[in-house]
Amino acid sequence: MKRRTLEALVEEIAALRRDEKTIVLANGVFDLLHVGHLRYLEAARAHGDYLVVAVNSDASTRAYKGPTRPVIPEDERAELIGGFSCVDRVVVFDEPNVGRVITTLKPDIHAKGTDYTPDTVPERAMVLAYGGRVVVCGDPKDHSSTALIGKK
Repeated sequence: MKRRTLEALVEEIAALRRDEKTIVLANGVFDLLHVGHLRYLEAARAHGDYLVVAVNSDASTRAYKGPTRPVIPEDERAELIGGFSCVDRVVVFDEPNVGRVITTLKPDIHAKGTDYTPDTVPERAMVLAYGGRVVVCGDPKDHSSTALIGKK
């Protein structure tokens, strides 16, 4: 299984940095997986040597998406994301945003999906402050779990 605690990832990332590997962080809820999720994560991985994906916990998802979400529990979402060959590690976070994961791991690259622009990435200032880069990647935002849930 690719899931790790944030603390365990700190040690793994340190070893990878000694080998001069580029660390990429992507994040999201990933409720009801669709092709847009896969394309986003594949594109994120193409920016570096090692992709860590931070998945919102159930509590974090409810705070962000509302009381009826997530549809899929966090353990299953983390396992599904870990099943993608482009993903090296998965971490689940409880906070309302990915800030603690970023400040702890300090990824070389923080990858966000195409529903953002480089200037609208909420974590942009945090990443730039330690010398990291922000990239926007994946296919156009033509897919969403919310839209899938709304289909009858």
